[in-house]
Formats: sequence, structure tokens, C-alpha cells
Amino acid sequence: MSETSGLRQKPGFLARRFQQIAVAVFHAEVAAAGADLTPVQYSVLTALGAHPGVDQATLAGLIAFDRTTIGGVVDRLAQRGLLDRRPHPTDRRARALEITPAGDALVAAIEPAVETAQRLMLSGLAADEAQEFMRLLAKAVDGCNALSRAPMAESA
Repeated sequence: MSETSGLRQKPGFLARRFQQIAVAVFHAEVAAAGADLTPVQYSVLTALGAHPGVDQATLAGLIAFDRTTIGGVVDRLAQRGLLDRRPHPTDRRARALEITPAGDALVAAIEPAVETAQRLMLSGLAADEAQEFMRLLAKAVDGCNALSRAPMAESA
């Protein structure tokens, strides 16, 4: 067995490769829909739609993203008018984040493309295999959540 084929037996290698594919498919489908949005930016906007008024640290936990780099993502989305930052009602040090109507409209406009991307990512599997893959992937991710540098918050 060659060293390269041995990589296919390692979950870390396959997870990284699947992530590369997932990002490429997401970008292609969203660009074809006429939008310029990264998967992380989409996650931020979607999370803010479900959790309006959260602070940046809470947002990072909701999408399992590094707290130190979420600021740049938030800045870029705010500059594009897709989210607003306001003084937090209970914490003077924090800012409450909310998706804007333009952000809502963008998410709604690209949702069909995002759904197509999700299907394409699993297109190598039969329907029952895709369902089982998703169940097992979620189980693996949940089981290792605490090992991450950016664990997903319980309420996500």
C-alpha cells in the first residue's frame, strides 16, 4: 500500500479533503446564484437570523468559530451592510449583533444555491447512505466537540 492510499484510512485526512470539497462546492453554487459569500459568512448571517442580538463571543460559539478571528468576519459583513452592531443592552463592553434586512434578503436569495451545494456534497452516496453519513458525522463531531479550539455552544 502506498503512503498516499494510506491517507484514505485516516479520518483527519478525509475530513480535511471533504472540507475542501464542501467549500469549493459552496463557493461555486453561491457564485452561480450571483452572490459573494463565504461559508463562514453564511453561518454568521444564519446564526444571527436565529439569535438576534447576541454578542460576538456568543456568535462564535454558535457557529464553532475562533473567537479571535470572528471579529474580521463581523467587520466585513458590517461594512457590506449585512449586519448591524449596537450597544449591548446588558454588557457595556459588548456589542449586540443583528442581521440587517439586506442580510436577510441575501440569505433568502442564496438559500436554493446552498441547498443545491449540500446535495452535491453528498452526491457520491445513495439517499440512505447520505442519511447515515450525516448521522455518523454529527455523532463524531458531537463526541469530539470539547477537543476543538472553537467548540460549538450547546444552544446551536
